[in-house]
Amino acid sequence: MFGSGAATGHDNTGVVPMRFVWPYGGRSVFLSGSFTGWTEHIPMSPMEGCPTVFQVIWSLTPGHHQYKFFVDGEWRHDEHQRSVSGNYGVVNTVFVPMELYVDPSVFDLETSGSNMELDDAFSHSEAISRVSEADLQVSRHRISAFLSMHTAYELLPESGKVIALDVNLPVKQAFHILHEQRVPLAPLWDFLKGQFVGVLSALDFILILRELGNNGSNLAHPWHLIHAGPHDSLKDVALKILQNKISTIPIIHTSSPDGSFPQLLHLASLSGILKCICRHFRHSASSLPVLQQPICTIPLGTWVPKIGESNIRPFAMLRPNASLGDALSLLVQAEVSSIPIVDDNDSLLDIYSRSDITALAKDKAYAQIHLDEISIHEALQLGQDANTPYGFYNGQRCQMCLGSDPLHKVMERLANPGVRRLLIVEAGSKRVQGIISLSDVFSFLLG
Repeated sequence: MFGSGAATGHDNTGVVPMRFVWPYGGRSVFLSGSFTGWTEHIPMSPMEGCPTVFQVIWSLTPGHHQYKFFVDGEWRHDEHQRSVSGNYGVVNTVFVPMELYVDPSVFDLETSGSNMELDDAFSHSEAISRVSEADLQVSRHRISAFLSMHTAYELLPESGKVIALDVNLPVKQAFHILHEQRVPLAPLWDFLKGQFVGVLSALDFILILRELGNNGSNLAHPWHLIHAGPHDSLKDVALKILQNKISTIPIIHTSSPDGSFPQLLHLASLSGILKCICRHFRHSASSLPVLQQPICTIPLGTWVPKIGESNIRPFAMLRPNASLGDALSLLVQAEVSSIPIVDDNDSLLDIYSRSDITALAKDKAYAQIHLDEISIHEALQLGQDANTPYGFYNGQRCQMCLGSDPLHKVMERLANPGVRRLLIVEAGSKRVQGIISLSDVFSFLLG
C-alpha cells in the first residue's frame, strides 16, 4: 500500500525518508521512479492551505535515484530541480548520501507524538547545497541594480482608488470608514495646511483602543508623513519602508517648489515592488542563483528555536483563548503585522493581524467589549460570516509555505496583494516552524 503521510508502507531498514514535492498544481499527481522500478505510482496529496502543492514522503536507500511525476495522465519533471536525460526521457535525480541515514531506533515516535525531529532530518537532506557568498552577492547586485533603474511611477496601476481622510474626522468615524471600505490604512489630509500630514493605519487604532479608550477624540494630533515621489527609484522606496518600519508609503506628486497642490497617486508597498522583481526576472531566474535556494538554507525569516538553541528575534504565537488585549500588546511590542494562533501542539488554527482590528467597527463592537475580557477566537469571529468555521483556510488569511520551498516561490506568494507574511509549516502538518515577512525578504535581498 502507498500512503501520502510519513508512513511509507515499505521496509524502512537502512533508508532515509525524503519528501517529494510537485508545486505546480493538478487534479491527480503521482510519483514514480527507479526506487519503485518505474512500475508503481505513489499517490501524492495536496498540502492543506496550499492546494496547488502536492507532496509525499518516501524512504530511499543511500545512493542515486531518478524520478518523475505523473500529473493528470501526463509524465512531467520539475524543471527547477536537478535533471538528466535517461531511458524514461528527462527525469529528476536525487542523491542520498550515506551520512544522512537516520537510525529509526533514535526516534520513539510512539511516545513522542511528533515526527518533528525526523522531519528536520529529511527536510534538510533534500536541500540544494547552500548558496555561496559569491552567488549571493551577484544576486543582490543584480536586484539592487534593477531597483535603482526603475521608479515608483511603474507601481501605479492603470486604474484604482485611493481613500484619504480629513484629519479632523472623529476617530470612531474614521474607524468605520476603513472597515466599510475594506482598507487597512488611509492618508490624512489637512485642509488648513493644504497637504497630506500622515497616514492612519490599523496600528493607530490599536494604540487608540489600548491607551485612549472609546472616547470621541478626532485625528488632529502631531503626525509625521513619510512619502515618496513618482520619480524616486524602487530601491529608495523600499528602503524608506524598511527603515521606517511601515507597511505602505504614499506616492505623492507636486509640480510646485513649495509642495502645494499635492496629488496622491498611489499607496506603494513592498509587495508591489516584489511583484516588479518577480516579473522582471521570471524568465531569467538563472541570473539570480539565490532564488533557487530552499528558504531553510538561507538566513531568512524568524524560526522557532530548536531545543537548546537561542533565538535572537522573538517568535510570537498565541493560543485562541488568549485575550485580545494580549494580542494587541504583542503586535505592538514585537513590531509584527500578524500573530499565528496555534493549538497546544503548535498547529496552525488561524492568524490575528493588525488589520483585523477594524472588524471591531462592525456593529460598534468596540463600544461593547473590554480588550482583556474577549478572546482572540471571539474577536476573529466578529469579522467572519456566521457560516464561516473557525480556522478557515480560504482567501488570504493563512498563507503557508514549506522550509524546502525555493526563495523564488516564496517571493511569488508574498507578491500577491494583501499577503505580508508566510507561515512556514512542518511537512505533512500545520505545525508552525517559522515566519517570513516581506521586510525579511527585502532586508535579505538588499543586504
